[in-house]
Amino acid sequence: MNVFDILGPIMIGPSSSHTAGAARIGLITRALLDAPAVTANIILYGSFAKTYKGHGTDKAIVAGILGMRADDERIRFSLDVAREQGLQISIETGDLDDVHPNTAFVSLTSRDGRQVSLLGSSIGGGNILITKINGMEVSLSGQQTTLIVLHRDAPGTIASVTELMAEKGVNICNFHLSRKTKGGQAVMTIEIDGHFGPELNTEIQKLPNIYSSTMLQPI
Repeated sequence: MNVFDILGPIMIGPSSSHTAGAARIGLITRALLDAPAVTANIILYGSFAKTYKGHGTDKAIVAGILGMRADDERIRFSLDVAREQGLQISIETGDLDDVHPNTAFVSLTSRDGRQVSLLGSSIGGGNILITKINGMEVSLSGQQTTLIVLHRDAPGTIASVTELMAEKGVNICNFHLSRKTKGGQAVMTIEIDGHFGPELNTEIQKLPNIYSSTMLQPI
């Protein structure tokens, strides 16, 4: 345990779980969309669903979607800022088994029709765990540089990605693989030590069987 775990993050709001973690969930969804959102659909589960108005969880997630971090004083007014920017927001509550009590589903759509959805949990001290992206199981914390590689489930694909990363001197600290069906679509979530530029991501996109690769910087 370190000092950050004890004291929690620098933030606006009453709760690191309900405010700081929620803002980071919104920020990661925004980063994955890689464009300003025009619609945001949010479903809150568990404790988020029961206490979001009092703790400002809705404001925090929307703030993250707008690009605000946990210490941004505008979080309190994020719903007003969203209206001013033309962001249409739908917030609902729901029930979902086998998830952390502080869990949110966020779906964003950009003006040009791009979409991304995410299921994430705020697990304490402002820390988060993302468990689904676009319906595919993942595992990422947002604390390390992360590659999200969508690919065809074919022999040698994982090896080609990891071998390229080894050649570039990249150290993998967390790896998660998910697939829908054998030979179908699969996704690698790769958290790495240190910071790397977009060149690494570009090289991965050129490999056989790769549909797309997204590099997510620490949030």
